[in-house]
Amino acid sequence: MTNHKTSILFLYSDTGGGHRSAAEAIIEALHLEFPDQFETNMVDIFRKYAPLPLNYAPEIYPHLSRHPRMWKLTYEAIDGTRRIRFFYDAIWPYLRRAVHHLLKENSVDLIVSVHQLVNIPLLRAKLNSSSRFVTVVTDLVSTHSAWYHPGADLVIVPTIPAREKALKNGLPPEKIMVIGQPIAEKYTIKTKTKKELREYFGWNQDLTTVLLVGGGEGMGNLERHAVAINGSNLPLQLVIVTGRNQQLKKKLEAMQWNIPVHIFGFVKEMPEFMQAADLLLTKAGPGTISEAFIAGLPILLYSRIPGQEDGNIGYVVNQGAGAWVPNPSDMVVYLRGLINNPTEMEKISQKSKQLAKPNATREIARALEKQANLSRINRQ
Repeated sequence: MTNHKTSILFLYSDTGGGHRSAAEAIIEALHLEFPDQFETNMVDIFRKYAPLPLNYAPEIYPHLSRHPRMWKLTYEAIDGTRRIRFFYDAIWPYLRRAVHHLLKENSVDLIVSVHQLVNIPLLRAKLNSSSRFVTVVTDLVSTHSAWYHPGADLVIVPTIPAREKALKNGLPPEKIMVIGQPIAEKYTIKTKTKKELREYFGWNQDLTTVLLVGGGEGMGNLERHAVAINGSNLPLQLVIVTGRNQQLKKKLEAMQWNIPVHIFGFVKEMPEFMQAADLLLTKAGPGTISEAFIAGLPILLYSRIPGQEDGNIGYVVNQGAGAWVPNPSDMVVYLRGLINNPTEMEKISQKSKQLAKPNATREIARALEKQANLSRINRQ
């Protein structure tokens, strides 16, 4: 008799929040923890199954995120147990065929969702399915009610505030696990010293190194903060990662720089960049913040997506791991204070490191293995 591998389907979408990278990180951890035991597959649920115009959500998202007021209004309008239930009741006839199609085409032992907008409709349609369903929440603190449905077999959250929101939305405590943010294995591995990394990248060894990033799409007021640093006369070097925003990259490359600067587009060396840097200046994305914790970087937050990233600011600031500096001039003042006070910078670095959960992804993988085995037992 052939011993079939346990099958797991990961549902994500390229609509910000690092959903794809979270799914990839968990899949990597599963195969590291349980070699040759699982057959894993990733599906962009919007691109492959959503009806028009939702199937264009990955293309629409970057444009929507550049209108924070509209985003905030939409986010808050459907947040809350009753509001989200009413919202999905209203659009269920529109989604029903697509959701049933997805379940019919993917007969697996375990479904894992890393995207908040798919959980409620899928669990509504899954009533007669033997597949188990796990939600891995990839927002750090301010989590939307769409993440939570009591029909899930398990909901894995990154923080205590996220657990509290799950309880508020009717999830029983035994279905909630607080583990951490899923982060790729490469962020937990150090093969070179800071000095060796800077030598490899051709960066100055002696200057304070500020890493400025804006997420995969190079969003937020990245350019304004780069310009402010350039005019600050601070003794530092600036490493800028613009992500997929090629227009911004070209614009920055054409600037007249008064300080040593290194400009990159989308990079795969972000773990090494963080290990080689002294400070991180970034938008308040949950993945980037969690990666910075592992690197022990003081975190200066200059931008956030209203709603889902609001709580990330308080989480960083209240724990003493960094500051909220949306105003470029305030950012320069704060940066100057840190550069002039290395003891304070080291203190903040240690606070950041204390918030790190480098084993979280492996723990998530072990939790999913248990759920997948329960599914196989129930099918036999």
